[in-house]
Amino acid sequence: MRRNRRVKIVATLGPASAAPEMVERLFMAGVDVFRINMSHSTHDGSKTLYNTVRACAARHRHPIGILADLQGPKFRVGNFEAGRVSVPTNSIFTFDRDETPGTPNHVHLPHPQIFDAIQPGHMLVLDDGKLRMRVIEASHAQIKAEVTTGGILASRKGISMPDTLLAISPLTEKDKADLAHALKLGVDWVALSFVQRAEDVHEVRRLIGNRAAIMSKIEKPSAVLALEEVIAASDAIMVARGDLGVEMPVEKVPGIQKKITRLSRAAGKPVIVATQMLESMISSPMPTRAEVSDVATAVFDGADAIMLSAESAVGQFPVEAIQMMDKIAIEVEQDPVYEPMLYATQTEPLPTGADAIAAAASAIADTVKLGAIICYTATGSTVLRVTRERPGIPVIGLTPIEATARRLALVWGVHTILTGDPENLSHMVRKACRIAFEEGLVKAREGILITAGIPLGSPGATNMIRIAFIDDSGAPIAEEV
Repeated sequence: MRRNRRVKIVATLGPASAAPEMVERLFMAGVDVFRINMSHSTHDGSKTLYNTVRACAARHRHPIGILADLQGPKFRVGNFEAGRVSVPTNSIFTFDRDETPGTPNHVHLPHPQIFDAIQPGHMLVLDDGKLRMRVIEASHAQIKAEVTTGGILASRKGISMPDTLLAISPLTEKDKADLAHALKLGVDWVALSFVQRAEDVHEVRRLIGNRAAIMSKIEKPSAVLALEEVIAASDAIMVARGDLGVEMPVEKVPGIQKKITRLSRAAGKPVIVATQMLESMISSPMPTRAEVSDVATAVFDGADAIMLSAESAVGQFPVEAIQMMDKIAIEVEQDPVYEPMLYATQTEPLPTGADAIAAAASAIADTVKLGAIICYTATGSTVLRVTRERPGIPVIGLTPIEATARRLALVWGVHTILTGDPENLSHMVRKACRIAFEEGLVKAREGILITAGIPLGSPGATNMIRIAFIDDSGAPIAEEV
């Protein structure tokens, strides 16, 4: 099954979409990658979801990616004697190590690492941004803060520290157990929450190895400050706008989204835009006009994928939400201004032979007016290099490795086919021509460009380019270097 769009769709599974028949409907509606949110999924539940998706992929003989999203550290205040209190603006509120129930003036904060790191002048954000405070005094025993935005604060509400770099791992004990379980299942991507610095990604990489690809969620101001280093350490990036919009002024999020998208594309790393894209479709069969524009903006910017969360996990209209996202993406990609906007953010190739060849492949295909680019790949890196250029023609990724095919389900513009290793260069060209012809990407007498990043028995067979023109039966007529 080949989609009629280049941007990919990620959908979160949950109570509204866990049944096998619903997973089937969502895939048919346009889902390329399914997300399992480990914050809300048990190990038994995630195993069932995993098997359901794999069964759907087997029925359709089409690679479907699975993303396991780790919860990450969560910080909450303690309990209040009355369950909740009113905290007035301009008042002074204290967080301390005293475990007795809190009052309108103070509450227990059961996280010693916050006391160790926070400084006067740092901000505290509580209950998803409903209350805000500025620290005026800090010690290992208590934190005094001036309330800049007051309100009602209830027991066990979340607290975040946008200005504070915490000396903690991005993995809690729960995350480590969830990660081991997800890797045992065989997920394709692992989304890492609470990334503060590149070393957080390296730490998780040492645990994962090459068993799954790492997607870093940009949701902390410290990650934004170290953005290029985090992108370099990661396999993909998620613009996690929900938490990012809590920890930073919401008016800054659109600009940060564009910066993350631009830098990720320049680095050749897939970038996913997430959170509240079609939020109103949780309870409505139609989105707002603003939501449609939001989805369209991500597509215009050249994001690899756009993601639904609660819309598909707990919403009343999960299939309709996928169909709407699919329709928006197709419409945008057919718009006359799409390609000029897409190429406005193109960057120079990286100074490597492989990247130079990938850039040349896109330029050659455009100059010669070829019908498709065919990439043979073992790890997916050849495809990533080619799609970094955002070519204006279809890209087919051919790989003998199933895990690679599933990971590439997330990547912009790629239609991946699982196929055997080519025996030699001639066999590679014949197979590429036949597949492009059978998939309907090219017609007789049209040409394709073939590039490869897998060994064929000799070092000179990798990172090569061939152009082949196709006859009426799908066989190559002529071949050029």
